[in-house]
Amino acid sequence: MKFNDYTYERPDFDLFKKDFIHLIDQLKGASSVDEVKEAIDEVSALTSSLDTMATLASIRYSIDTKDDFYEQEDNYWNEYGPLYQELNTRYYRAIMESPYLEELKDSYPRTFIQNMQFELDSFDASVIELLQKENQLSSDYQKLIAAAEIEFDGKTLTLSQFGPYLQSTDRAVRKEASEAQLSYFEENEEKLDSIYNELVTVRDQIAKKLGYKDFVELGYVRMKRFDYDRDMVEVYRKQVLDYVVPVTKKLAKRQADRIGIKDLKHYDEALQFLDGNPTPQGDPDYIIENGRKMYHELSDETAEFIDFMFDKELVDLLSKEGKASGGYCTYIPDYKSPFIFANFNGTSGDIDVLTHEAGHAFQVYQSRWIKQPEIVFPTFETCEIHSMSMEFFTYPWMELFFKEQTDKYKFDHLSGAIRFLPYGVLVDHFQHEVYENPEWSPEERKACWRKLEKQYLPQRDYSESDFLDKGTYWFRQGHIFASPFYYIDYTLAQVCALQFWKRAIVDEDDKAWGDYMAICEAGGTKSFLETVDTANLRSPFEEGSLERVVKTIDDALAAVDDKAL
Repeated sequence: MKFNDYTYERPDFDLFKKDFIHLIDQLKGASSVDEVKEAIDEVSALTSSLDTMATLASIRYSIDTKDDFYEQEDNYWNEYGPLYQELNTRYYRAIMESPYLEELKDSYPRTFIQNMQFELDSFDASVIELLQKENQLSSDYQKLIAAAEIEFDGKTLTLSQFGPYLQSTDRAVRKEASEAQLSYFEENEEKLDSIYNELVTVRDQIAKKLGYKDFVELGYVRMKRFDYDRDMVEVYRKQVLDYVVPVTKKLAKRQADRIGIKDLKHYDEALQFLDGNPTPQGDPDYIIENGRKMYHELSDETAEFIDFMFDKELVDLLSKEGKASGGYCTYIPDYKSPFIFANFNGTSGDIDVLTHEAGHAFQVYQSRWIKQPEIVFPTFETCEIHSMSMEFFTYPWMELFFKEQTDKYKFDHLSGAIRFLPYGVLVDHFQHEVYENPEWSPEERKACWRKLEKQYLPQRDYSESDFLDKGTYWFRQGHIFASPFYYIDYTLAQVCALQFWKRAIVDEDDKAWGDYMAICEAGGTKSFLETVDTANLRSPFEEGSLERVVKTIDDALAAVDDKAL
């Protein structure tokens, strides 16, 4: 059965509620731990079916935000999602209050019980209306971004389709493309400010209604940060400032020299080489064909996985009108199917999607043995280890896609991994400031962004864009609107993935792939730091871990004659 044949049917909330409460009563009335476990299995199956419907609706709406049917379904899930969440909290509370709780802790992964506690700590029926509003505001942002239709080069382009123009070797084209893309954000500045202002207000109200000092505290609970806190993140952010920013400043200078520009402007940043950035040497069909070949050669497990994905058409890769921006991987439980969503645009990012999102999908494919839907995926920062590490494990096959541009791609990709860290930390730091000061005006938020941007990205020059210079670059970062506090997870995982790069590519450590497989199979049964330990990596929070891995990469990049690429 292929993805288009997967059946969607809007659930009947009242019927679902009746069945769900019956199982909760069964759990409460259990006379043995085995009876409790039977009830848990039944609830897990019922929840998986519900998640299947919600996920199918979400995927199909993101593929075409102009589809009236799935727009209505998106509205339904925005409204009813918190009501289903309220039922979940009843279930979790019944388990936490069960006389068999200690025995259950011996029967399930620790994260399963932790997840329940964190869900209880982040929800109460009194905030349902606020959660519904939060959901709708996030959808409003997604639709506004997807609705962009910008006239440029005789074409009507979406925001995603500007990629090749922003990487043009013609500086005038880069500048014009940047201005055209920015014009959409500038025209919609008031709407974007309004959506975010409402989101901040609503999230602050939810947090305080639940008894938290601010949304930062609630955000960490929502993100299921089982074994680290905001103080540890603050220490980590300082390490990025101390050890990574000096390297990225050097890389920016090398980039300016490579592309023959004295003063690197914001619209120059996307171009890494004077003769053009590395690009896939073939169309999307060529990329898919070689992607299959790559995963067949990487391992038996990845061969089985990629055949499953392509044969069942569980990928939607091409950018098109009405399609939501960005890329993601999700999971459809009843069909035990990962799904990859992307927006190919003819840049090297198309290959990064094929490796990054496939890393997520491969992990969840290996974790399908887990019955509890709450822990098939791990927490977000752990998920990103799988995706970012896959980008490096596939290095030996990059010649399939880039041919004579392979060395150029690897230099660009590895340096990009380092260049990304300060930006990722900037996004996180900004959100801490915003939610610690929810009363700020849109102007104060923008000023905060610009101030932090100058710390983490001191090389960024907006002297030719008053709009960006007042602190609006973050408008395009969907995570800030829809997934607060997610973004730091990419950077934490990147530090781990770079350790895999050193082991697998530099040191040719035969055990690296086995360690990677182990954490894919573990899925969400382990916390972030437990996963790091299982993978035989060093924690990003560990003093000195960042300094050492960054030095290794700095040395590797310094040894490359990048002007010859």
